[in-house]
Amino acid sequence: MSVLLSTDSLEEFLKMLADSALAMAAGAGGVGITLERHKRPLTVVSSGAGAPELDEAQYGQDDGPCLQALRQGEEVLVADMLEERRWGPYPAYAAACGTRSSLSLPIAAHTHTAGALNLYSPKASAFPNIDLTGLRKLAEQATGAIALAQCIADAQQYATDLQHAMESRTVIDQATGVIMGQQRCTADAAFALLRKASQHRNIKLRDLCQELITNIGGAPPADRRPLRPRP
Repeated sequence: MSVLLSTDSLEEFLKMLADSALAMAAGAGGVGITLERHKRPLTVVSSGAGAPELDEAQYGQDDGPCLQALRQGEEVLVADMLEERRWGPYPAYAAACGTRSSLSLPIAAHTHTAGALNLYSPKASAFPNIDLTGLRKLAEQATGAIALAQCIADAQQYATDLQHAMESRTVIDQATGVIMGQQRCTADAAFALLRKASQHRNIKLRDLCQELITNIGGAPPADRRPLRPRP
């Protein structure tokens, strides 16, 4: 957690994890971290050589060890690309690029932003005997960082939605007051008239009220200041 707090962004933190994985896995030539959002995978960071190209080949055919780890939430080991029969033409492509073995570990499995930590090696059977403890911890750290980033994003979206709701409530209240003055009626009756007019004209209630205030005042109602967290 202290390492996460010392970085300026999620991307920077994930890059540190990729660098650590490359240093930790003897024989690995390249490391990439894939994240999938709305069923669109992307290599967000990489370390060493070759990972982005190998990742992209799998994205292109929508299949491969990286995507299997990401979508199934399981570790996927390829001992030798020359002997691999899964994933269509991908193993042959990887071997032609100089990669003989790979290891993919799931990140944030079964979430809206699932991913994988992918290690590639020019040597066959580079990973079967490797100590996976450290690499699994890196994948866990990435999972925690992504979960934290998602919570922050959700909180920001909530604040935005709340601000919009408050702005809508303000302009509706203003329009209700205008109707009360014009019709000499109660707030409930004024609101009912506005809602009926909104339905009749097939426009949103907020838009109708904003139009009313603009016509009367000669300018649209000013938005309220955005919500800001307390210091």
